[in-house]
Amino acid sequence: MNQTANGIVYLVGAGPGDPGLITVRGMELLKRAEVVVYDYLANPQLLQHCPQAELIYVGKMASRHQMTQEQINALLVEKGLAGKRVVRLKGGDPFVFGRGGEEALSLVAAGVRWEVVPGITSAIAATAYAGIPITYRDANSSMTLITGHEKENEYKDAEAQQRPSGTASDVDWDSLAKLPCVAFYMGVKGLPGICRNLIEHGMDPAMPAAAIQWGTMPRQRTVVGTISDLPEKVTAAGLTPPAITVVGRMVELRAKLNWFETRPLFGQTVVVTRTRNQASDLSLKLEELGARVIEAPTIDIVPPADQAAVDAALRGIGGYDWVIFTSANGVTHSRRQLNALGLDVRAFGKARVAVIGEATAEAVRREFSLEPDLMPKSFVAEALADELEQRGEARGKRFLLLRADIARPVLRERLEKVAAQVLDLPVYESKCAKSLPPQLIEAIEAKQVTWVTFTSSSTATNFVALLGSDYKEKLSDMKLASIGPITTKTMKELGLPPTVEASESNIVGLVEAMAGKCGR
Repeated sequence: MNQTANGIVYLVGAGPGDPGLITVRGMELLKRAEVVVYDYLANPQLLQHCPQAELIYVGKMASRHQMTQEQINALLVEKGLAGKRVVRLKGGDPFVFGRGGEEALSLVAAGVRWEVVPGITSAIAATAYAGIPITYRDANSSMTLITGHEKENEYKDAEAQQRPSGTASDVDWDSLAKLPCVAFYMGVKGLPGICRNLIEHGMDPAMPAAAIQWGTMPRQRTVVGTISDLPEKVTAAGLTPPAITVVGRMVELRAKLNWFETRPLFGQTVVVTRTRNQASDLSLKLEELGARVIEAPTIDIVPPADQAAVDAALRGIGGYDWVIFTSANGVTHSRRQLNALGLDVRAFGKARVAVIGEATAEAVRREFSLEPDLMPKSFVAEALADELEQRGEARGKRFLLLRADIARPVLRERLEKVAAQVLDLPVYESKCAKSLPPQLIEAIEAKQVTWVTFTSSSTATNFVALLGSDYKEKLSDMKLASIGPITTKTMKELGLPPTVEASESNIVGLVEAMAGKCGR
């Protein structure tokens, strides 16, 4: 089989915006793609799942086109004929006002193999996230989808823009005005004409209607009115594309069913400063509460400067009374190096394991299948030292501390005071990240950031270093969240007292503190 025969193009619906709404099939294809051709409405977060693929942006916004449709068709044919596995990632569903049919016909004409993977279209998803059932037994048993502008060249056609309807000329307004539920895609520009035509052709001017911008996204905005006043309300609210307009009695249910926009952190932008491999847990919890999350890792994790000393300690790990982990990263790096040495959990022998923090305990369970023997209720080094002393497990015992290079020396100092033998070793080093992501810089300049979260002292010190000498001014109108007292102490020393501090020094406590502040 030749290379051309191996090429295939998948027309994949990315869904309405929320990256979690892409289909399982679509996600699998993204991960295996060699080329991804994506548009304006495909959430860029999805691109992190195809890091090895060639990424080609072909976005189209009204009259501003990165590529014409004909050029996109030709590109897909070219890549398919070159034997590539191509994902054409399209917002919503490829065959619902997505011009997927035109792309498919071009592929058929060129003899390129292709498949379509449907996606959730915005008339279903955006209305659901706005608390508006697109069908409801007591209001409507059908729905009709209409494009607000039927042909691209209408944006360039001055005469067409002056039509009373503001929309394509072949719309059957007499029929539309009689339907119980109509959803208009891409109709913000033509909304005054759309509503005027519905009224002129017999629809009740008091018919409820809603316009939903950026549906299913943290920046979703919904304006509710009637077909007689919705255009004025949309203009007053400053709604712009992308947006969908839905008309029908079921819009009234939003007053009771508005679940998405009432979440504690909805509409707020939160910065997560954790390391890249630790950010996802916190980001997910924040997103579940409605936040828009910008991940801005301030720490890069690298191997220790003295790997030989770490290797020697790990080879003799079973000779210690206690092995102490103070962070999840320490656990992960220790497990990785044990494996490199050809060792496994049996190397621990009779050594017991103590940890600081639930995240560290969970890492021990995950990496070593061990249940920690000791975890103090307070997630700080002082509390662990107290527990060991109170149990008579400190004096004369042998301890191996596997930690970050920047960890506080308090635990070692406390143990040595009671004649314990302590080998204190950094198993990884924390370096300040080289820069903050452009997305965050833009959000700060636009004053769009609501919260900045700090999960350790180093995330705070590194973040202000990356922001520059005027960091206080840049952060002056933002809320700051601290994971615990040690981090709070550092923040205060930097002149940044936290807005909230977690009652329990973990991710759950941090998120609860932020949500509680928003609820007051």
